[in-house]
Amino acid sequence: MTLPQLLQIIWTISGVLLVVLILLHSPKGDGLGGIGGQAQLFTSAKSAEKTLNQVTWGLSITFISLTIILSAGWLTPQG
Repeated sequence: MTLPQLLQIIWTISGVLLVVLILLHSPKGDGLGGIGGQAQLFTSAKSAEKTLNQVTWGLSITFISLTIILSAGWLTPQG
């Protein structure tokens, strides 16, 4: 198994897990106020929701980073 194949497998798994975790989030009904973070000004996040947010952010950073790496062609040999 080559490095690009391994990264593609990790990319696929992180994408599927990201979809599942986003669907697990509770709806807040913030509307456009949630974009700037103003909706969380008066509410405190529970520890489970905070952990869910952290894992979701970590997976999204992993997914986006692997998307850039795999699409840029940095792992293919130049010839």
